[in-house]
Amino acid sequence: MQSWNHLYRTLATRGQHLPCKLQCASVVSVRTYADKAQIDADVTVVGSGPGGYVAAIKAAQLGFKTVCVEKNATLGGTCLNVGCIPSKALLNNSYLYHLAHGKDFESRGIEITGLTLNLEKMMSQKSGAVKALTGGIAHLFKQNKVTHVSGHGRVSGKNQVIATAADGSEQVINTKNILIATGSEVTPFPGIQIDEETVVSSTGALSLKKVPEKLIVIGAGVIGVELGSVWQRLGSAVTAVEFLGHVGGMGIDMEISKNFQRILQKQGMKFKLGTKVMGATKRPDGLIDVAVEAAAGGKNETLTCDVLLVCVGRRPFTSNLGLEAVGIELDSRGRIPVNNRFQTKVPNIHAIGDVVAGPMLAHKAEDEGIVCVEGMAGGAVHIDYNCVPSVIYTHPEVAWIGKTEEQLKEEGVPYKVGKFPFAANSRAKTNQDTDGLVKILSHKETDRMLGSHILGTGAGEIINEAALAMEYGASCEDVARVCHAHPTVSEAFREANLAASFGKAINF
Repeated sequence: MQSWNHLYRTLATRGQHLPCKLQCASVVSVRTYADKAQIDADVTVVGSGPGGYVAAIKAAQLGFKTVCVEKNATLGGTCLNVGCIPSKALLNNSYLYHLAHGKDFESRGIEITGLTLNLEKMMSQKSGAVKALTGGIAHLFKQNKVTHVSGHGRVSGKNQVIATAADGSEQVINTKNILIATGSEVTPFPGIQIDEETVVSSTGALSLKKVPEKLIVIGAGVIGVELGSVWQRLGSAVTAVEFLGHVGGMGIDMEISKNFQRILQKQGMKFKLGTKVMGATKRPDGLIDVAVEAAAGGKNETLTCDVLLVCVGRRPFTSNLGLEAVGIELDSRGRIPVNNRFQTKVPNIHAIGDVVAGPMLAHKAEDEGIVCVEGMAGGAVHIDYNCVPSVIYTHPEVAWIGKTEEQLKEEGVPYKVGKFPFAANSRAKTNQDTDGLVKILSHKETDRMLGSHILGTGAGEIINEAALAMEYGASCEDVARVCHAHPTVSEAFREANLAASFGKAINF
């Protein structure tokens, strides 16, 4: 039946007359959309990334008849398939290789001979983790009775979504509420064509067939330093070119950024900060020439590499969603405007995650998805974006939440600073892993924690203690008076809070 439909649509589109027999058959068998029964739903989520799949599960748990539409073959969106998850697998495995291959193991009395890198096997472990987790979402959908529809979701009316499958067939979903959670895509660099082989985006950088001899990274933000670290540890000479004057991207505290850059340079990464890329040219020998110059203007310089990684950020994926059909216009940055309940100008159409304003973080999208569908059920909708943490998963890790020192100065807020280095932490010392520090910012008059900035092993875990403290309006004294297990690296967080509140730490 599908082939008849396809032929019918093709001929009709071309304005050709149908053969008599086909015309007669079409009276009975051809429908406006695909030959599939329409689905009725309470909530239809478009996109199954962290925001979308979590929202779909929560909606089903709240009693809504829920459908989730996903255009890709697997669930999980960018994060699980070509983002957070595969990158963390490579970051962890490349770090273990780095420890064994360098002098670290030797200094601990662990001597290895004949160590080799099996990149194919490392990639296989990464793929296995991705497969298990994406398959886990499919299981959770079944467990929570979420209907999964494969296809590109498009809003065709304020109460209707059409999912177009890869074969062109269409599924109509009539729904009371629509939630757009389509995430983001790689921002292209003008004049540089991505081929995902030698000129790669973050997606291609997760699946290189061999370790590049020389890798140039355009952008020293979160993604740039993470992926740069992976390949540097595996043996590549890595140079990151960054337009800004610091590493770590927007939102990072400048003192932390400078210390972070110093540690990465000690590991072998090179940086050209305050520098803009003018273009890239492939040479006949397969190498790539990258033209750069100072951001403020100056002499042009050419850098050469065998792989060029372009990671200058991401942009909302809002194309071909049918938003114009219901009168929803995008803002100047391609995002969907929403109110504080994540409603668009059409009240029953909502949007969350990377397609709306705010940091493009998986956990931010998850939280928005949950409170958004709770709002549909009549609940309160609230997120304090000041309490959303950010993490860079290099080694050492970088994590922060709340205000930076620069922001507090700019806003004229009176503040105190408490610091504690991991070099003075007993667990870090026994682990022989003492790079970094904890930096706490508190209100000078009330002692309320205003910001937490951590550079060190386990920063991405410790930051969640800061998130809990800030969400509940804790003072630094509150944290300092909480008993922390000894010896643990999280004691450094307690000591930094003690320094911010009392003026002095105990162990430094």
